[in-house]
Amino acid sequence: MIISASRRTDIPAYYSNWFYNIIQEGSVLIRNPFNRRQIYAIDLSPDKVLGIVFWTKNPLPMLARLDELRDYKYYFQFTITPYGKDIEPNIPDKKDVIIPAFKRLSEKIGADRVIWRYDPILINSRYSVDYHLRAFEKIAFELRARTRRVTISFIDTKYRGVKSNAKALALSRFS
Repeated sequence: MIISASRRTDIPAYYSNWFYNIIQEGSVLIRNPFNRRQIYAIDLSPDKVLGIVFWTKNPLPMLARLDELRDYKYYFQFTITPYGKDIEPNIPDKKDVIIPAFKRLSEKIGADRVIWRYDPILINSRYSVDYHLRAFEKIAFELRARTRRVTISFIDTKYRGVKSNAKALALSRFS
């Protein structure tokens, strides 16, 4: 089994202690988000888990205890975008905190296990195509030799969580 931790919330940033606790316990109960009455018991023993994918914008709360995952295969999908507090109000300063955290994580577990996500790309009057081209180049320069891959995607306005905020973002079409 592959554990996705988690696309629903940023477990490394906000729930790392909980995650380490369930790893120590060896199992977790997970509720099906589409059928609240369905609850699954997941065996988290290393011989049952093929790998763990961490999705995060801030892995710092996890770093000190990564050695507790030594019996597991894992990697990080680490999102770094150029957005300000208007889009990402709860993300620490990118230059002073997040990019150094990326470098630290990469040094600790290896560049092959930290994938940079420049995701999602949204286009509006503040974040133009030219802005993204310059920002991408600048971040890529900072992360050189600290990752082997980058994933990009454009914002999907059909996604339920985005639909309600799309108007406030004043998105432009990209073609």
